[in-house]
Amino acid sequence: MSEIRHLPQAPTRTQVLQPLADISAHRHDDHQIVYARAGVVAVMTDAGTWFAPATQAIWIPSGTVHAHRAHGRVDLHLVGLPVRTNPLKLREPTVLAVSPLLRELIVAYTREPVEDSPGRRRLRAVLLDELRASPQRAVHLPTPRDPRLVELCSALHADPADPRTLAELGTAVGMGERTASRLFSTDLKMTFPQWRTQLRLYHALRMLADDMPVTSVAHRCGWSSTSAFIDVFHRTFGHTPGALYRRARP
Repeated sequence: MSEIRHLPQAPTRTQVLQPLADISAHRHDDHQIVYARAGVVAVMTDAGTWFAPATQAIWIPSGTVHAHRAHGRVDLHLVGLPVRTNPLKLREPTVLAVSPLLRELIVAYTREPVEDSPGRRRLRAVLLDELRASPQRAVHLPTPRDPRLVELCSALHADPADPRTLAELGTAVGMGERTASRLFSTDLKMTFPQWRTQLRLYHALRMLADDMPVTSVAHRCGWSSTSAFIDVFHRTFGHTPGALYRRARP
């Protein structure tokens, strides 16, 4: 990432982002919680992409160079926390489940005016208590570095429904199946099926944020049936696609 801005403090605020709006690469000395009450927000670093709908938030540790992207109209809530305040002891970006209580705490804490007061300090204490109880979610799309893997993964980004096997994809970029499998393990710390599922979930969220019907999303992202897509989506995000977006809209 080039032209990295340094923001000493992570802002605490509410912000509306239009579809595909970006917040360019930056870092700050504070930790930050990024929560999209509506739409889908993606946080990108050199290591990969973390993405979250309205039932999840993204923890960004202090000093992490990152950018944001909005999918759909995003009602974004940002909570900055001092570097000494790290209730989950997290050292890398992490997606966290957001309970109904935590959601309301984040929304209330980012409401104007943002100023220090005894009531606001009490609110933050409860927010941190609830944050400590938030389960972590394995929602992360690592970025490949090996040129052959970059080419292979780019083909799947262009068409998440691409049905080719790893052997077929590897042949297309000039490497065997065993080499490709090893690169997924060493470069991305995932198996090929795990990475492809994360990729499809990311693209599915993007399409759902644009109000594409669930059946169309399932087909365009490569699931064998709508019910198979709903099952994977529910296990990952805790809700069906339709229920998730009914809850996400203000």
